[in-house]
Amino acid sequence: MRCPAHGFDRRAFLGMLGLGLAVAACSSPEPGKHDGPVAQPASSAPPPSPTGRTDPEPPPPPLQGQQKLSRGPAGTHHIALTVDDGYCDECVAGYVDFADRTGTHLTFSPNGTYAHAWAPHADKLRPLVERGQVQIMNHTFTHADLRKLNDHQIEAELDRNEQWVVSTFGTSTRPYYRPPFGFHNPRIEAAAAQSGYLYTVLWNGSYSDSELITPDFLMEQARKYLTPGTIMLGHANHPTVLGLFDQILALVKDRSLTPVTLDEMFGTHRPTTQ
Repeated sequence: MRCPAHGFDRRAFLGMLGLGLAVAACSSPEPGKHDGPVAQPASSAPPPSPTGRTDPEPPPPPLQGQQKLSRGPAGTHHIALTVDDGYCDECVAGYVDFADRTGTHLTFSPNGTYAHAWAPHADKLRPLVERGQVQIMNHTFTHADLRKLNDHQIEAELDRNEQWVVSTFGTSTRPYYRPPFGFHNPRIEAAAAQSGYLYTVLWNGSYSDSELITPDFLMEQARKYLTPGTIMLGHANHPTVLGLFDQILALVKDRSLTPVTLDEMFGTHRPTTQ
């Protein structure tokens, strides 16, 4: 099957990257009809950090098989700042500017249905993606509750969003996906694996900003949850966070934490396309 967004043979592409996973991790799940990529060993060099931390950490152990990921490896000083959805044009622009201005490593989880907010920033995001500062994972195209969909519909949601991300940002989202609302079960995980998504990404900290909140409450959540190994959930949906980026970054620096992408946290990487 060929992906219409960029014209390559997806089955062959995923098969080759799936082979790389087997070599790197010495273990892989039973492949589905799509041999899911990726999970190649990342460089052991520490990522650039705006926080002042320069001490390298040992590379994390390779991920093996299907997994649910809700926090980083034990003993890490890394945190993963993840940003979902993006139906607020101003909020997406603010997050992209924050990443570009400060060098902070982020993982975005956009829905293609909000392309109006993301597409204007593709030219700025592509170089950040290419150098590994920004990662994009799959969050489905329409943000549907996957429990209400059949297996084919789940795969279609993920595949459609993947095609949009590849054509817009020049990168694959595989093998990481975040189910909307965090709703998942073994059937959803099995269907996602059929499309090459081996890692269900959840979280263990949140700004609780999927709805409109006050700045004080958002910072209270930040102080509560920004600790070593946290996968932090934020949203580009409401403008509250826009005036707080520098305060959040100061908190991260004060706690000697290093923001990293999921690839950097778990020792994987993905190819980019032109």
